[in-house]
Amino acid sequence: HAQWNIPRLLFFNPLTNRCPLRGNGKPPWSLVNFVVCQLFALLTAFWFRLYLHPSKTSPFVRHVVATLLGFYFALFCFGWYALHFLVQSGLTYGIMILTGVEHMHKYCLVVALGYLSFCQITRVYVFDYGMYSADFTGPMMVITQKITSLAFEIHDGKKLIFFKPDTECIYTQQKYNCNMRMPSLLEYFSYNCNFMGILAGPTSSYNDYIAFIEGTPCRRSKDHQTNGKTNGRHKQTDPSPNIEVVRKLATCFFSLMVFLSVCKVFPVERNIDDDFIATTPFYAQVVYLYLSMLTTRPKYYFVWTLADAINNAAGFGFNGYNSDGSPRWDLISNLRIMDIEFATSFKMFLDNWNIQTAHWLKRVCYERCPYNPTAATFILSAMWHGAYPGYYLTFLTGIVVTLAARAMRHNVRPYFLGSPSHKLLYDGITWAGTQIAICYTVVPFVLLSVGPSMKFYRSWYFSVHIGCVLLAVALPVKPRHLRFRDQQRCTHTETSTKDCRDCPTHY
Repeated sequence: HAQWNIPRLLFFNPLTNRCPLRGNGKPPWSLVNFVVCQLFALLTAFWFRLYLHPSKTSPFVRHVVATLLGFYFALFCFGWYALHFLVQSGLTYGIMILTGVEHMHKYCLVVALGYLSFCQITRVYVFDYGMYSADFTGPMMVITQKITSLAFEIHDGKKLIFFKPDTECIYTQQKYNCNMRMPSLLEYFSYNCNFMGILAGPTSSYNDYIAFIEGTPCRRSKDHQTNGKTNGRHKQTDPSPNIEVVRKLATCFFSLMVFLSVCKVFPVERNIDDDFIATTPFYAQVVYLYLSMLTTRPKYYFVWTLADAINNAAGFGFNGYNSDGSPRWDLISNLRIMDIEFATSFKMFLDNWNIQTAHWLKRVCYERCPYNPTAATFILSAMWHGAYPGYYLTFLTGIVVTLAARAMRHNVRPYFLGSPSHKLLYDGITWAGTQIAICYTVVPFVLLSVGPSMKFYRSWYFSVHIGCVLLAVALPVKPRHLRFRDQQRCTHTETSTKDCRDCPTHY
């Protein structure tokens, strides 16, 4: 195994669904360990909430238990590779302590992302090409998000103290997440390596995590009311998550059954099969592409929903109350399945897929990059995902698709908002266009290698690439600062994307 596999970068053939480094192609034990650990973490989360509740024990004990359990799960799944989690966190904590606040966030981003990339490159091209399930760099991706998020939050907090509040245009979400103090070493490792999120995340704000550990009321819930009373009281801000956990576990079970029963019926690799391309009409290829990519999503639904359920079972993720008084448990949710499957724009799909990663990219890159923030954000996302060239092909394609979708929405959509029938027609057309564009974009993400990915794009004559470039060039779009000004005028809140979806100024 200790050999460089750079030639596989171009010539790996996924049609065989096997790799010399994969042995006989059977599911790796690490994947079994991952599922077992997550199920055990779910049971542990209930115990953590009931017997180590903030009203019964101190934050110190909760930090220690959460950290030790997290590291134990990491050792069980990945062996001594789990030491990379401690090394990455330790290096960046030292940077935060030794460097000044003005540049600390930049150093942490470079070091954390660089260490992650080093581990991804060595794993891919030295040891296990193609083994992208349950590898030790997966948790490191989430830890990288947490490390950099906290560094930026501390930077923003100090900036609010020492500089004028309007310096560098601090966004509302940045003001909400800003942190005024350095965490202790125990708090830092607890935030990065707690048992609830060590294996699959999701990422959360440091302030939200500390509020959960210390048992302080959720700050977001202060704006919500139920039964005419504010949520400032402990009894109202500590509802039972049992019903929500059961609902999410049912979603996990259904997603897993769909994936296991349907994914082999529509393999993605068939999209680049020579006989399939030669004998299948183009419209049938489009339908098959949609079905093949549709059946790959349930595995992500399973992993992310289970991770969300584990955090909820521990009492983490409460986000206030709905207007009817029911509790919301979506503070750190990573996806909204119905909004994904019925997305009517490229942005709507991205806003509801891997939500916490999208928030991280927005906070550390898009809102701060002075030039070409869209391209910079997609490139950072590709670097964060890993060393497979298919990731870069996907996110480079995503740049042109995003620019074209933004231009279309800005110039065409206002003409269809006059009547419900026109709006329904527009939504139907844009749903079909969005699903095709998403499937076309993410095929390299699944195939991983350059050769198969380019073969697929050639079979489509690069039609989506060409069309998106033409649309982006031909249709004018407001500059970024003008779009931001229009969004500031919008009366909807940042988190209420459903209510704001039909607002002409919101994209």
